[in-house]
Amino acid sequence: MDSFFSFWSMWIVILTSVNLILLFWVLMANRKVAIDDDADPEDKTTGHIYDGIEEYDNPLPKWWFQLFIATFIFAIGYLIVYPGMGSWKGVIGWTSINQLEREQQKADEKYGEIFAKYSAMTVEELAQDTGAQKMGLRLFANNCAVCHGADGGGNYGFPNLTDTDWLYGGSTEQIKQTITHGRAGSMPAWGPVIGEENVIAVAEYVMSLSGMEHDAGKATQGKDVFSGSCAACHGADATGNHAMGAPNLADSTWLYEDTPQGIRHSIRSGRSNVMPAQVDKLREDKIHLLSGYVYGLSLDAEVDSAE
Repeated sequence: MDSFFSFWSMWIVILTSVNLILLFWVLMANRKVAIDDDADPEDKTTGHIYDGIEEYDNPLPKWWFQLFIATFIFAIGYLIVYPGMGSWKGVIGWTSINQLEREQQKADEKYGEIFAKYSAMTVEELAQDTGAQKMGLRLFANNCAVCHGADGGGNYGFPNLTDTDWLYGGSTEQIKQTITHGRAGSMPAWGPVIGEENVIAVAEYVMSLSGMEHDAGKATQGKDVFSGSCAACHGADATGNHAMGAPNLADSTWLYEDTPQGIRHSIRSGRSNVMPAQVDKLREDKIHLLSGYVYGLSLDAEVDSAE
């Protein structure tokens, strides 16, 4: 009860009550008795004329007035049953949390058998099951599409999940690990360490690896710098390291800009990105189903590349 009589609680109670009273007074104050049909026509108007249209001073239709009264009765009843008057919790104790929990319980009862069926399947089997892929698509749309795109094709700084290139590995276990616990990738800023001249040289070398136009002389210089500063993460052959989330630099897949300016910026200033863990948001059975969907996207990519 102490919280009910706190300043802000009482402020809301007073403000709500005063508004209801004032609105009710306005309604009653403007209620008028119907004007006699035999009265002078000029007495039936408010005196307002616009574009030849006169405003008549007639009362609200009875049904309309009664409808207004009904809204006040409903409002008072609502504020008694549900929270709305400060910290008053309502006679039924409704909260958005307990409503959500009830709806989740109903959903669990309705779809529990379906999730149990898919939980018993392997991720590989889920990737081949049409029904599982449809459910996985909905889970993906609700939880992943905002970053990776509705089709899983990725966005700037967010990996494309519809190809066969993986930062942390594309096995079923690695995909499930990524979804469950998330990933935190960090590319250190090398500009202050190697200097701008070497930043440009390494960028030219990286561009040469992926078949882009480059300065051969600077690329040769950049190769030496790469071996001493970058190979520890990206590998001596620059094909990346799944354990560290270091991308493959010897292909044509880019997480950020694939322009000379963009590559230099990555080397000079570094990059940082986080894949949030889903373990606190999604149940294990949903993560399992989602893993099957993402794995299925990569299988489709393998088929397309084979063709």
